[in-house]
Amino acid sequence: MNTNQLSPAESKFLSGPRSRLNELFFTFRVMFSFIKAFRKMHFLGPCVTVFGSARFEPGNSYYKQAEKVGAALAQMGFTVMTGGGPGIMEAANKGAYETGGYSVGCNIILPFEQKPNPYLHKWINIRYFFVRKFLLVKYSYAFVVMPGGMGTLDELFESITLIQTKMIQDFPVVIFGSEYHKELYQHIQIMAEKESIDKEDMKLLFITDSVDEMKNHIQAHSIKKFKLVRKQQKASRWFGERS
Repeated sequence: MNTNQLSPAESKFLSGPRSRLNELFFTFRVMFSFIKAFRKMHFLGPCVTVFGSARFEPGNSYYKQAEKVGAALAQMGFTVMTGGGPGIMEAANKGAYETGGYSVGCNIILPFEQKPNPYLHKWINIRYFFVRKFLLVKYSYAFVVMPGGMGTLDELFESITLIQTKMIQDFPVVIFGSEYHKELYQHIQIMAEKESIDKEDMKLLFITDSVDEMKNHIQAHSIKKFKLVRKQQKASRWFGERS
């Protein structure tokens, strides 16, 4: 690898352990990121997070499906949360936004400057992927996985792992697009057959191509199960909050 081609941030990351002072400053930056995000996102919810590729353009069939998914979730009373960027994320936010629902995003700061999409009522720019992933899980009572790439699969399996290990409650995980995810689901079945996961873990996934089936599944396994009611919380002057 030619290190002359690396950015300063990449060079720092690959240089290994840094001084104690640098590590301390890094810890403070991470802590500040969490506190800033908690204050910004405190009055949201209940949310459903929609995962999916940033690469699909408007007019693409997956983009159109994501619009319908976002609209349906908003009509159910959920705040629609995404990674805040283009593609599937934009489409889900757009569906919620144009339906009159509430739409939010956790936008990652990247070297090529991913910008928040225009269909967000509220968003936060986040420097660290692990902070962003935490937030996308923290406020959600269901997860919808649309067609995507490596990042989408990472988010899917992290959510499933947190549910499987009881780190979060067994919120419904809907994989949207049976044909796109066919080989993925087959591989998960192989895991169950080879006993690298429990066969019961297969029940954590619900695969569909139908918005109505998605709604019914989330209605039964999120809204009814967790008795969700949208509550209007009041901002506190004591904490300097703004609703």
